Amino acid sequence: MALRNDYDFDMLVNAMETIVIDELDRLLLLEEYSDICRCQDCILDIVAYSLNHLKPSYRSSLSYKGVMYKHQLSPKNAEGVERIIRDAIKRVTSNPSH
Repeated sequence: MALRNDYDFDMLVNAMETIVIDELDRLLLLEEYSDICRCQDCILDIVAYSLNHLKPSYRSSLSYKGVMYKHQLSPKNAEGVERIIRDAIKRVTSNPSH
């Protein structure tokens, strides 16, 4: 049985990915991050590092884009996400892959 032929796995989404990208977008607007590299490699490395240090939250709905989950994040969890992204920015900036 070839599951990939019978099911649309593109509908399977890690909601944490949307949360991390949105939060990184917000953080990059801050003055303290105005000088960091925004090339594709660095941004993807920051997101990848962050996602590898956060608990995934998979959903299986096309209409679900992480919005509901984002609003369900407790302040403590939201702070944890921000802290991990800030750490990712620091690590990637100090050791860029390009």
